[in-house]
Amino acid sequence: MTTTWRPQARQFDAALHAARPQRMGVVSSIVGLGVELTGLPASIGDLVTIGEGPGIDAEVVATTREGVRCMPLGRMTGVRIGTTARSTGTPLLVPTGTGLFGRVLDGLGRPIDGKGPLRNDGMVSLDNDSPSAMHRARIDTPLQLGVRVLDTMTTVGKGQRMGLFAASGVGKSSLLSMIARGTDAEVSVIALVGERGREVREFLEDDLGPEGLARSIVVVSTSDEPAMMRLRAAFTATRIAESFRDRGTDVMLMMDSLTRVAMAQREIGLSVGEPPATRGYPPSTFSVLARLLERAGTDATGSITGIYTVLVDGDDHNEPIADAARSILDGHVVLDRKLAITGHFPSVDVLGSISRVASRVNTAERNRVAGVLRRVLAARRAAQDLLDVGAYRRGTNPLVDAAVDHEASITAFLQQTMDDRTPASASWDALTRLTNTLEGIS
Repeated sequence: MTTTWRPQARQFDAALHAARPQRMGVVSSIVGLGVELTGLPASIGDLVTIGEGPGIDAEVVATTREGVRCMPLGRMTGVRIGTTARSTGTPLLVPTGTGLFGRVLDGLGRPIDGKGPLRNDGMVSLDNDSPSAMHRARIDTPLQLGVRVLDTMTTVGKGQRMGLFAASGVGKSSLLSMIARGTDAEVSVIALVGERGREVREFLEDDLGPEGLARSIVVVSTSDEPAMMRLRAAFTATRIAESFRDRGTDVMLMMDSLTRVAMAQREIGLSVGEPPATRGYPPSTFSVLARLLERAGTDATGSITGIYTVLVDGDDHNEPIADAARSILDGHVVLDRKLAITGHFPSVDVLGSISRVASRVNTAERNRVAGVLRRVLAARRAAQDLLDVGAYRRGTNPLVDAAVDHEASITAFLQQTMDDRTPASASWDALTRLTNTLEGIS
């Protein structure tokens, strides 16, 4: 009998919800990016609609005695003082499920690829708690990325959070596409936040390709969209990844870029009256970054391995966002412009990159051979000035001699074409053969 009456009960609940009095308010001021509403009781995070008809969605970000302050999720054209606003009484919801594979969504989880409505498994609230520190599983298993230099020299573990630190134009997006196609993670969720509109289709069709897209879910918010949409795109992608992790799945979450997420929060914070702090970033920017990054990682079941790109302003790796991200993340990969302009791809600075869990997820032998190559590269860098002017004398340092003698082999190992997807086991075999040729240094 319970089963018989359940559909009728749902219909009754829906009718009650539809019959509830609507909570209405009006626009009292529009300053900068923010909108203030009066007469509308709403809570932080609630979704409100401004204007008649479908209206313009906005999210409540602050409250005062006079009313609530909202950030729009669309263009505010036509909105004026006195425009009515109504509250939905609910937070933002995002879709989940395997029906999202191969789809491209906007910052609110709505399809923008022209492939029709989503076949999702349901909607979940955008807001979610980070896994408890005591319930997180330990990171003890390596995750294949399909890129030789990353799989061996900065090994990533399932549930680790890594940052790709680089200035613009050194191959971050191309490296992300290689990871998306080469990883052995079961699901890939890709967030393109603040990207140029021109680059989105190029990334999807050229870099990611049909094969990569088929196993991925892509969330896009271009640079011309409102700051709240850009910020929400990052959390939407994270929430979708969390829904798969809750099912015990190993997920790869890639976000390009974390810096543009911080810039969006800076716009929001300044618009609602926060004081500017370090380089104009209000305090909320750094708390939002911590909250976003801590939601990735392992849980009791499943994992989210996060790869976040960080744009370093003027190649300054100590600027505030890069410094804050590096302190939270579990490792960082540095992309070097000097390598990029010589055609060295991926342009990974091995000596400047580190994975904080590599020693725990790799065997002792693998750690040893990776250390051999790292020592050779470090010796070569220390003697580079002498080599450039021809002042180095062979025999002074066996490590430098080995680096010079086997320069072509070392470079061939560190470089990789976009279409080359090397299994992690093959990468380790290649590194072992390489270090065996570096005689007298192991």
